[in-house]
Amino acid sequence: MSSETSAAPSRYLQFTRAEWATLRADAPLTLGEHDLARIRGLNESVALDEVVDIYLPLARLLDLHIGASQVLHRATATFLNATTTAPYVIGLAGSVAVGKSTTARILRELLSRWPGHPRVDLVTTDGFLYPTLVLTERGLMHRKGFPDSYDVRALLQFLASVKAGQRKVAVPTYSHITYDIQPDEFTIVDQPDVLIVEGLNILQAGARQPVPRPQVFASDFFDFTIYIDADTALIREWYIERFLMLRETAFRDPSSYFRKYADLSDEEARREAARIWHDINEPNLVENILPTRGRAHLILEKGRGQKVERVRLRKL
Repeated sequence: MSSETSAAPSRYLQFTRAEWATLRADAPLTLGEHDLARIRGLNESVALDEVVDIYLPLARLLDLHIGASQVLHRATATFLNATTTAPYVIGLAGSVAVGKSTTARILRELLSRWPGHPRVDLVTTDGFLYPTLVLTERGLMHRKGFPDSYDVRALLQFLASVKAGQRKVAVPTYSHITYDIQPDEFTIVDQPDVLIVEGLNILQAGARQPVPRPQVFASDFFDFTIYIDADTALIREWYIERFLMLRETAFRDPSSYFRKYADLSDEEARREAARIWHDINEPNLVENILPTRGRAHLILEKGRGQKVERVRLRKL
């Protein structure tokens, strides 16, 4: 474990990549190259060494936390003479293009193959964005992904229902092709052992109110939270790279909301991606997402090539 370089006390223990990798202990590697090919993101080159060095130790830590939580829930259920159990909920936050989705999928695969909690579900908060019609009526299309573009009440109701052990809780389906909520399409969450919730703003504690009043936030329902961090300039590069790749793939779908970008030249596509990043994604990161980093239980710090270079774990 690295020593703290700052004189100010830190809430976190800091680990180099090599130090963190030793905490894998004897956790077995249950993923292969074919699994990674299926779950990695469009412009992400996550290799097996990243799984071994970073995600196996993290899965082991989560497994220990999940086991302790299950014991506590059984004790409480015994006290209440109840049979309802609640899933262990993991919140995963970070910027657009920082690799949240791939991290979430890797953790789902690893945790579902661990004894004791085989049912692991994954949902994204994209399903709780307001439909395009609503965003347009409210003049919020240019703020899509900002906190005010989400149906927070629906998200909180979903999390409360899942935590209460309810059966078959529905999550609206979001399409990255049409860039909109799909009418009458839902993902069903049915009492999983573990639920991973991935989203941009899930660690927010809300805006300060002029008059204090009790509030409930999405983060209140999480048992463990992870923030994926990287230098803003690097994330900008990754966003532009992803935009260029999407121009050759998803943007060419006739039903794609972004079909207009498919025929741009390389230079035109880079300028447009840089404009979108500057006007929408970077302000959202700086104003809303990055300030929540210090609320996470664990921070994965990425460098060049999207490889995790350091890990910070909040002290108990």
